[in-house]
Amino acid sequence: MQHISVRARTPATPATVYALLRDGASWPRWSPLGSFELTRPGAGEREGLGALRLFRTGRTRSCEEVIALEPDRRFGYALRSGLPLRDYRAYVDLTPVAGGTEIHWHSTFTGKVPGTGWFYRLVLHRFIQRVVAGLVAETTRVAQAS
Repeated sequence: MQHISVRARTPATPATVYALLRDGASWPRWSPLGSFELTRPGAGEREGLGALRLFRTGRTRSCEEVIALEPDRRFGYALRSGLPLRDYRAYVDLTPVAGGTEIHWHSTFTGKVPGTGWFYRLVLHRFIQRVVAGLVAETTRVAQAS
């Protein structure tokens, strides 16, 4: 089992951060992801539990299912297709701190091909660092505009 953990702080409130995480269409604006498509609505709301979100970046397509929604506290998703990984699950935990929010983006998975997990851990760790940096920049911009 591979583990990735990235932490950062933003001056924005947990509600501001959570709102961006919930809005898949916003991800290409603040992350390295190229495009977003909702392929299946969630239970009771567009991007609710069970929603399938398709992200494209270059030739890579990843389909993710929304698996955890705890308003202003936690957002979670599971990879359903797109990368040679098994049991990929990621959670973004939001903790109020003095002056803003601590973001903890963490995931676990195994490689489909034995011996490849370490490689995907390195690649995905760098990618998630870029995603979190973009999230911090966007939420900081939003917080300063308020």
